[in-house]
Amino acid sequence: QVQLVESGGGLVQAGGSLRLSCAASGRTFSTYPMGWFRQAPGKEREFVAAISWSGLDTHYADSVKGRFTISRDNAKNTVYLQMSSLKPEDTAVYYCAADCGAASICSANYNYWGQGTQVTVSS
Repeated sequence: QVQLVESGGGLVQAGGSLRLSCAASGRTFSTYPMGWFRQAPGKEREFVAAISWSGLDTHYADSVKGRFTISRDNAKNTVYLQMSSLKPEDTAVYYCAADCGAASICSANYNYWGQGTQVTVSS
């Protein structure tokens, strides 16, 4: 079992930055990949970014590539999402996710989810 708690969401103006954090507990953190997803009102949840268990491999949705950076600190059992150049269309509830089975990195099929943190970008 893995428990996930997100933090760092809030209200920011367009062009601004935010850093989301996701603290994990339960299984050894350094043994599974992590991901970030988001869900805007009236839309389906979508993949944002993923990172391998080692932190050496990352993958991003095209919509955030070059603006968002995913990272992890295995000593602190925490994964981060640094968001820059934010746009109103980035407004959503952001979720972190853990463990997608045998894959070293993935954009779907995660087994554990946090409760989410709201990010609102004003124009």
